[in-house]
Amino acid sequence: MKLAIWLEYVMKKFIFTLFICFYWTLPTFAYDLTLQNTPVQVYFSPRGGAQDALVATIGQAKDSIFVQAYSFTSAPIAKALVDAAKRGVKIEAILDKSQRSERYTGATFLRNEGIPVYIDDKHAIAHNKVMIIDGTIVVTGSFNFTKAAEEKNAENLLIIRNKEIAKIYMDNWEKHKEHSEPF
Repeated sequence: MKLAIWLEYVMKKFIFTLFICFYWTLPTFAYDLTLQNTPVQVYFSPRGGAQDALVATIGQAKDSIFVQAYSFTSAPIAKALVDAAKRGVKIEAILDKSQRSERYTGATFLRNEGIPVYIDDKHAIAHNKVMIIDGTIVVTGSFNFTKAAEEKNAENLLIIRNKEIAKIYMDNWEKHKEHSEPF
C-alpha cells in the first residue's frame, strides 16, 4: 500500500513538472519596440474627438481596413466603413460573440452591406478594439466602437502610423480570423 501511495505521489509530481515545463515554453506575444519618427494621435473621451478622428481616418483609407471589436454599435463608424467599402477599400471585421445575441448591431449592419464579418468565440470575450488601415495605420485603445464610448465613457484612442506595428497587429488579426466563424 505504501508503494502505491508513493507511486501516486511521484506521478502527480511528474505530471505537475511536465505542466510547468510546457507552460513556460509557450510562445509569448509581447513585443519590444523602439519608435522613432512615428506619428501618434491621442484622444480621450467623453467628447474628446475620438470618434470624429476615427471616422476621418477610415475616410482616408485607400486599400484595406481590418477591424477587431468587442462592441460595435456606432452608426458613424459603421457608415464610414460601408462608405470605404463602396470606394473599393477591402473591409473585414472580427467581432465578439456577444454581437450574435444583440438584436441589431454593427455586425448585422456590416454583413447586410456585404462586408465579411467573423465572430471570435474562442475566448471568454474578444475584447480587442483595433483597426489596421492600409497596412500602415493602427487604431487601438480602450475606445469601443460605440456611441457611449464617445459620449459617456472615459476612454482612450491611439492612431499610430507605423508599418512595423501595423504588421504585428495584422499578424494577430489573421491568427484570430483562423479560429473565427463567419457571421
